[in-house]
Amino acid sequence: MIDIDFDFRKDSKCGDPDRDSRLLYDSQKLLWNKKLPNGKLLDLNVIGNSSRLLLKTNLIGNLSSDRICPHFYDKYNGKFNNWMSKNEGEEFKYIVRTIGGHIIFPAHKKDGFTINQARGVNRKISDRFDLTLECIKRFYENEQSPLYSTLKKYSEYLNLFVDFKGFVNFFLLQDFLDKNGQVLFCIPFDNFNREPLPKNQLEYKNYKSKTIELINKRNSRILREKKPAFNKV
Repeated sequence: MIDIDFDFRKDSKCGDPDRDSRLLYDSQKLLWNKKLPNGKLLDLNVIGNSSRLLLKTNLIGNLSSDRICPHFYDKYNGKFNNWMSKNEGEEFKYIVRTIGGHIIFPAHKKDGFTINQARGVNRKISDRFDLTLECIKRFYENEQSPLYSTLKKYSEYLNLFVDFKGFVNFFLLQDFLDKNGQVLFCIPFDNFNREPLPKNQLEYKNYKSKTIELINKRNSRILREKKPAFNKV
């Protein structure tokens, strides 16, 4: 069984598990080596070296592990640090680095940014996963969003999952949606018009609480997948 409590920063020499944590990439391989919604089998193999790992696929180009939810703590010149205690900040940074806080996206650029890079630099998204997920939902519905042009470039990858429901179910993201299949937002949503970062302490604490809740629920789903065990090193 995958250790849902493991902090993959402990397995990273550079401080970014998405670059060099073998345990993280082994976990991703175990989780997503399975039948796709389009009926094909996704076969993943870890490639690379100690400074950069990737997942080679049998269907499309290489994939990269990516952290889905930013914590914002110690970022933006410490803008948010006064709104949360150091212990709260450390708790947040830990939770987003468990397996439930990661996904896989295409690793290589296609005439611009990758999906993960685009959501990080786009000022309408600021790396938030709830907003990213809404953009992915709109892509499958052929609706515009701040990430539509980037997602369109990676349609080969997104088409593996057929539709938004297939994407959500494959990556065990059901708890990120409400009972009507709509994205649950960790900060009030107004159709991408407002600043995506928390505006005040209450918003930041609510964002933290909801993000941790969602990742913990996803970790529980991952645990129930009952994938084969792997050994820590």
